[in-house]
Amino acid sequence: MTHPQEPTAAEAQAAIAEEFGFFGDWTERYQYLIDLGRQLPPFAEANKTEEHRVHGCQSMVWLVPSGDASRLHFEATSDSAIVSGLIALVLRVYSDRSAREIVDTEPAFVQEIGLAKHLSPTRSNGLAAMLARIKAYAAEVAAE
Repeated sequence: MTHPQEPTAAEAQAAIAEEFGFFGDWTERYQYLIDLGRQLPPFAEANKTEEHRVHGCQSMVWLVPSGDASRLHFEATSDSAIVSGLIALVLRVYSDRSAREIVDTEPAFVQEIGLAKHLSPTRSNGLAAMLARIKAYAAEVAAE
């Protein structure tokens, strides 16, 4: 029995850009982000530790990696509704991929959907910190 091929990171980014293209303005896009954040899988309270905290975010963000170089899985959550939505997008692009694909994938969707322009500087920094953490972890695992 064959499983349908999961979308690649590039396909996931294209799909995100397409979805955000449906919304006329940023009020609707923020609402969509908040809705995406609400759909994140439950995050274990026990994982809300200093070790898993992503620094550089104004809001609290926790990121837990698992898996190996062939397939890295990430779980994450935030105490902010909009940041949780950003996490949902980041996980869609980067979670459950090989370490190599993660390292090689630039977060083009951030520019494409206009996040770079519409996020507050503190949220932009938080997003950058989260992406940096995911890539650093993947690079470390890929090198092992």
